[in-house]
Amino acid sequence: MKTLLAFSRQRRLWVCGWIAACTMVASHLGAQSVAPRITSEITNSEQATLKGSLHPMAQARFDAGRVPADTKLNGASIYFSRTAEQEADLQQLIAAQQDPASQLYHQWLTPDQFATRFGVADSDLTKVKSWLEQQGFSVDSVARSRNMMRFSGTARQVERAFSTEMHYYNVEGARHFAPSTELSVPAGLAPVLLAVRNLSDFRPKPMHVAAARPAFTSSQSGAVHFAPGDIKVAYNIPSSYTGTGQTIALMGQSAVLTSDIENFQTASGLTVKDPTLVLVPDSGYSAFYEGDESESDIDLEWSGAIAPGANIVFVYVGSNSNMSVTDALHYAVDEDIAPIISISYGTCETALDSADITTGEAVGAQAVAQGQTIVASSGDSGSTACFDYFGTTDNGTTFTTAMDQALAVSYPASSAYVTAAGGTEIIAANSVSTNSTYWDAQGTSDILNSAKIYIPEVAWNDDALSGTYSLSNGGGLSSSGGGASALITKPSWQTGVSGITGTMRLVPDIALYSSPNYPGYLFCSSDPSNEIAGSCSNGFRDANDKYLTVAGGTSFAAPIFAGMVALINQAKGYTSGQGLINPTLYTMAANGTTYASAFHDVTSGNNYCTAGTTYGYCSSSGSTEGFAAGTGYDEVTGLGSVNLTNLITAWTPPALPVIPTLVGTTTTITAATLAPAVSASDTFTVTVVAASGTTTPSGNVTLTIDGGTTTYSNSGSTTTAALVASGTPGKATATFSMAFTTAGTHQIIAQFPSNATFALSTGEIQVVAGGISSGVGSFTLGASPGTLSLSQGSSAVETITITPAGGYTGIVLMNYNTSNNMALANLCVYARYVTNGYASIQVVGTTAETTTLTFDTNASDCNAAAPAGSTPLRIQSGTQHSKNNAPNPAPLGVAFAGLLLAGFLGRHSRKFRTIAGMIVLLVATLAISSCNNSSNSPMNPTTGTYTITLTGHDSVTSTITAQTTFTLTIQ
Repeated sequence: MKTLLAFSRQRRLWVCGWIAACTMVASHLGAQSVAPRITSEITNSEQATLKGSLHPMAQARFDAGRVPADTKLNGASIYFSRTAEQEADLQQLIAAQQDPASQLYHQWLTPDQFATRFGVADSDLTKVKSWLEQQGFSVDSVARSRNMMRFSGTARQVERAFSTEMHYYNVEGARHFAPSTELSVPAGLAPVLLAVRNLSDFRPKPMHVAAARPAFTSSQSGAVHFAPGDIKVAYNIPSSYTGTGQTIALMGQSAVLTSDIENFQTASGLTVKDPTLVLVPDSGYSAFYEGDESESDIDLEWSGAIAPGANIVFVYVGSNSNMSVTDALHYAVDEDIAPIISISYGTCETALDSADITTGEAVGAQAVAQGQTIVASSGDSGSTACFDYFGTTDNGTTFTTAMDQALAVSYPASSAYVTAAGGTEIIAANSVSTNSTYWDAQGTSDILNSAKIYIPEVAWNDDALSGTYSLSNGGGLSSSGGGASALITKPSWQTGVSGITGTMRLVPDIALYSSPNYPGYLFCSSDPSNEIAGSCSNGFRDANDKYLTVAGGTSFAAPIFAGMVALINQAKGYTSGQGLINPTLYTMAANGTTYASAFHDVTSGNNYCTAGTTYGYCSSSGSTEGFAAGTGYDEVTGLGSVNLTNLITAWTPPALPVIPTLVGTTTTITAATLAPAVSASDTFTVTVVAASGTTTPSGNVTLTIDGGTTTYSNSGSTTTAALVASGTPGKATATFSMAFTTAGTHQIIAQFPSNATFALSTGEIQVVAGGISSGVGSFTLGASPGTLSLSQGSSAVETITITPAGGYTGIVLMNYNTSNNMALANLCVYARYVTNGYASIQVVGTTAETTTLTFDTNASDCNAAAPAGSTPLRIQSGTQHSKNNAPNPAPLGVAFAGLLLAGFLGRHSRKFRTIAGMIVLLVATLAISSCNNSSNSPMNPTTGTYTITLTGHDSVTSTITAQTTFTLTIQ
C-alpha cells in the first residue's frame, strides 16, 4: 500500500482503473457454460442433405471409376457450428478487442477459453463420437477449441455413413478422389454440424511464379534480382527492429530441407537460424511435393529475412493427400502456435465447396479473437483467378470457358479475417543496374544488395511478356490477383479511402513487389520443379556457379509483409499479437497526411487479362477484363505498398504503455528414447534458453500431445511442466514422463508463453511407440566429403548417408571413435535429438536418408551456448553415453565415442514420393567433447589429420550394424 500511495494521483487513478478494467475483462473472458444441442442419440433413421457439399471438380465428365471399398482414408473431419447467440457474442467480442476505447482492447482469448465460450458441449461431442464409432470409424482427435473432430476409416464406411459413393476423377492429367454426390447426415447431427471435410484430395495451389533462369552475371551484364537487403532499402525497413520477441508461423503442404533455408541465410549475409518444423498430427508422414516445396522455401526464407530476430515456425501437412495447407492453417489457429500467420496458397472462389468457406471463416474468426494476424497471397492470375487453378492447358475443360475467364478472386485472401497481399512490379527500364538512380552500377564483382532507394512501382502484370517466360514457352497468367469477392460481404473496416465501392469484400489490402521478371526474387530450393541443380551451392548460384533460383508472385509479398508485421508488433509492444490489422490499415490510409507518408499509392498499371485468345486465356485479344490501378484504393494493389519506418511511426499505439522489447527465447524438447515400447514410460526434457542476458526464463511450458487430443474429450492432452533453473544463466529445463498406449508416431509440442520479460517460442519432437525395427535386412553408412578440412577454432559440416537394403526398417543409433582421442579431447560435435545417448535416425522404406554432423574445433564453444536448436552433450568413450562432468580429460587410450547428427532425413524419391515410406525427422542435439580441464581456457584440438570411424546399429537388433570412415584435417 505504501508503494501505491507514493505514486502520483494520476498514476494511482490509472492503476485503479486498470485493476477495475482487468476485473471486467476477466468476467468477459471467463468460463461460460455451453448448453447441449443434441437432445437424443444420433441415428441414421432420418437423413439431412448437406447442401453445397459436392466438390465443384467432382463432375461426371471427369469420372474415372469408383474408389476401392477398402481404401483407407485418414484425417477426415467434422466441423461443428456455433449457435446464433455464440456467433453474435463472438462478433461483439472481436469488435471490442479492436476498439482502443474498449476495456477488452487486445484482450485475446486462449484456445481453451475459446472452446469454453464458443465450442460445443462435451455431451454433444460424446454423441457424435459414439455415432462415428457405430459407423466403423476410429475417432482420432478433437480440436482444442472443441469445434472439430477428426476420424479415419475406409471408403466403404464413408459411403455408408454419408450416403454417397467415393469416385476417382481425372482432372488436368492428375487423378483425384472425392464423393460423387452431396453428403447426407443424420438429422439428429444437424444442430451442431457445420461441415464435413477432408473426403477429397483437391488442394489449394501455391502462389509463386517461376522466372527465366539467366546466368547470374551482374558483374558482366548488369542483371539484377531482389535480395533481402534490396527490399529493406526499397521499403525503408528500419534496422532498429528485427522481430525479436515475435513468432511467425508459415503454412505448407510439403516438407522442406533446412539446408536450403540455411543456404539462403548464408548467401544473404544473415545469421543461420533453422525454423521449428511442426507436422500436423493425423496428416501422414513427412513428404516432399514438387512446387509445394519451393513455396515453403520462399515463405520460410523471406519472412525470416525481413524479421531475422523472430521465431519462425513451419506448420505443414504430410502424405495424406486429402489434407492440405488449409488443415495446417486450422491447426496453427487451434493451437495458437504464433501471433502472426502467413499463407501463400489459395483457391479461386468458384472452386470452393460449402465446407471450405464456412469452416474457413469460422477458423478465421477464432484466429482474430485469439490475437492472431493472418496474411495471405492474393494470387498470381490477375482478375481471372480460376483460369490457372488447374494448369495452363485447362482451356475450358475443368470449368466452362466462361467460368475460366470470369472475374474471380482467391480464398483465403478474400476472407474477412485476412490481410490480402497483392503484387506490384518495377518499370522495365528501372529493373537493370544501368539505371544509376536506383541501382549500384555493375563492377568487377557481383553486388549482393544493390538497390539504392525506393524504386517506383506499377501494378504487376506480365501476362503478355515475351521471351523465356512467355505464353508460347509454357508461361501462364502472371499478374496481381484482385477484384471483388463473390462470397464475402464487405467488412465494416473496408471504407474511408477513395476507390472503395460496392457491397462485397475487395482484394487485396496492400501490395509489394511480386514480378518474377522485373526484377524477380532470389531464393534457395532443392525442389526439382525449379530445374536448378544444386541451388545456392555457391552463394546464390547453382552447383556450376552459374544459375540463380529466381521467382516471383504474391507468394513473396505475403511472407515479406508478415515479417513487417513482426517488426510493427515489436516496435509497438504487441507481445501477444494484434489480431486483424485491416481496421488499422484502412483508418491510417483514410488520413491523407498519413497515407502520403506511410504508403506508396500505386496509380499505374492493371491486372487485365492481356494474354490474348490464342491459348484461351482471355475472352478477347487485348482484353480489359479486370481492374486498373488508380488514386487511393484499387483492386490490383489495394492501398499500395508501404514505407515501413513511417508506417511504424504512424501506427496506432496500444491503449496501455508500450511494453519493453522482450528477450527472445529458444525452446527445444528431447526424449530419453525416440522409440519407446507401447505403454512404457518415456522421459522428456524441455529446454528454454534466453537469446541474451543472464536472467533465466521461469514459469510453465505448455505441452500439447498428438495435436491437442489424446481422447475424444481432449482431457489431459494439453498440460504444463514447470521450468527449473539449470545452473547456467539464461537456461531453464522442465521434465515430464509419458506413456503412449497406442503404437505409431506421436507428436509433442512444447510452447514457452511470452511474459513481461521473455518472448514466446515453440519446440517439437516426435517419437515412435512400439518398436519399428524390421529385425531383418541391413544398411550401409557413407560420409561426404571423404576429407573434412577446417581451420583450428572453426567448424565444418560432414554429410552422413544411410542406405537401407533387404527390407530393413528401424531406428539407427550412431557413435564414433577417432584415431587420436587425446588430441581431439576438446572436439565438439553438435546435433539435435538423442535416443538413449546416441544420435538417432529413423529409416522407413528403401530411400537413402542423409543428415549432417557439425564438427567444432573451438574448444570454448563446448561450454558456451549451443547453436540454435541444439544442446551440447558431452560423452565419454565406449558404451557409456553420459555427460562428462570429470574435472580432467579422459586418460590416453580411452576411446571417445560420440553421437552423430540425425538431422533432416533427406528426400523421398521424387518419382514415388506420394507413396514413399514414412520418413520421420529424428535428429538429436549433442556436442561431444571432454572440454573440462584444469585451465579456464581449454586448448583447441591439435592440428593434424585424423581418421573418424562412424558406427551405427539398429536400436532393437544390435547385430544389424555398419561402419564407415572419413578423414578430419585440422589446419
